[in-house]
Amino acid sequence: MNQVSPESLGFSEIPWPLAWKVLQFPRMRVLIADDQPSVGHTLALLVAAARHHVVKIVNSGAEAIQAYRKLHPDVVLMDVSMSKLNGGTAARYILAEDPCARVVFVSSRFMPDLTGTGAVAILQKPVDLTELANLLNSMDQQLMFNLSAVSPIH
Repeated sequence: MNQVSPESLGFSEIPWPLAWKVLQFPRMRVLIADDQPSVGHTLALLVAAARHHVVKIVNSGAEAIQAYRKLHPDVVLMDVSMSKLNGGTAARYILAEDPCARVVFVSSRFMPDLTGTGAVAILQKPVDLTELANLLNSMDQQLMFNLSAVSPIH
C-alpha cells in the first residue's frame, strides 16, 4: 500500500510542517440554521475565526433538513426557536435519517438538559468564540479518531 505524504496529496509546494498540520487537522464543515439572518452571519464569522468552514447558512428548520441531505456537513449549529419548523423538530428529522449526525443547539433560552433532544451540545447566545472553537475542535478530534479507527493510514 502507498504511503500517504503531503506530496502524494498535492502539497508539494507547501513546507512539510505546515502541510502535515493541514493533513492532521482538517476543518469541520458546518451548517448554520438560524431564522435571524444577522445571527446566522455572526455565527458564520465565529466559525471562520475558529478556523472551520461554513458550508451554508439557512433560515429555517425545513431548510436545514434539505441542506443537511444535500451537503452532509460534519456538524449543524441550529437555533432552537425558529418560526418555520423549530430546531428541535428539524434535529429529530435529521437524526432519523442520519443517526450519526451531530447537532449543536444554539439558544438564548436556558436549556439545562439535552435528554431527548438528540443534540450533542448547547451553546448559549451570544456565542463565545473560545467556547465555539473548543467545541468544534473537540468534535473534529473525535471525527479524526473515528476515521483513523475505520481506515488507518499505512
